[in-house]
Amino acid sequence: MSWLETCRSTVHRWEVDNVDHFTVAYYFARFQDATHTMLHALGLDAVALAGTERACVTVDCYVRYLRELRTGDVFHIRSGVIGVSGDAPRFGHEVIDSGDGAVCTRAEQGMALVDPTSRARHPLGPEQQLATAGYLVDWATDPDPVPSMPHPAGDAGFIDASRDSVKPSEVDTLGEAGLSAYIHRFSAANAQLLAAFGMTPAYSREHRRGFSTFEFRLRLPGALRAGDLALVRSGLLHLGNSSLRILHRLVNARTGEAVATLEQAGVHLDIEARRPAPLPPALRERAEAMRLPRSVSGP
Repeated sequence: MSWLETCRSTVHRWEVDNVDHFTVAYYFARFQDATHTMLHALGLDAVALAGTERACVTVDCYVRYLRELRTGDVFHIRSGVIGVSGDAPRFGHEVIDSGDGAVCTRAEQGMALVDPTSRARHPLGPEQQLATAGYLVDWATDPDPVPSMPHPAGDAGFIDASRDSVKPSEVDTLGEAGLSAYIHRFSAANAQLLAAFGMTPAYSREHRRGFSTFEFRLRLPGALRAGDLALVRSGLLHLGNSSLRILHRLVNARTGEAVATLEQAGVHLDIEARRPAPLPPALRERAEAMRLPRSVSGP
């Protein structure tokens, strides 16, 4: 195995959310750092591909958040190639608590070599394929995966949950919105959706409750650039005793182009006990009324 350390950092106070742990968008900022390091090692970074009319981009990401990181915690990320098929290398990232060595988060990231304008895919060249072989690692799949839920075909039941524009400071070396830019918008959309059925900031402060994410399924069929208008529409896919599964759809509001989707799973969290807590009956009733229709298409 050839794991590569791709990030070493700490959780800054300004990176902590309203349930007092590392904000998911800042995980993705560090995953972006890890990705850049991996691409450099494989000869697939922006510098190596300059003049080729090619770019290596993220097309999907599956993340399991296993243990909290909180203010002041120190961590590092190790990364490797967990599979290669034609035009699609797949990276694995493990976020490790540097204090005790525990794995806190695992992420699988699908990549593709594309024409950055048309998004047409291209196969890896022989040298690139050889380079990936040097970083292949054993990757244990989730022993108890929660399958993705079918997604509604239409827009019924979704609410407008985030609307803004992409700032120049949010773009990456390709001139596209970075991974964390999408996740910040999905986090804002998540807060709006929760508030719509009564899990408002006032409720959270009074009852010491919050929403804690344990899984992400992210897909990126498109891209946003500085100045693009971003719209996220969100809906409630599933409601458990304490768990919720939410679907976010991000589009370019100017063109209507589908840019990203996120299936986000989390729990109604007792902030003091740091444990899931059942949804109160009044919130459950309102949430049930908001659930997305059962008619479905593929995720």
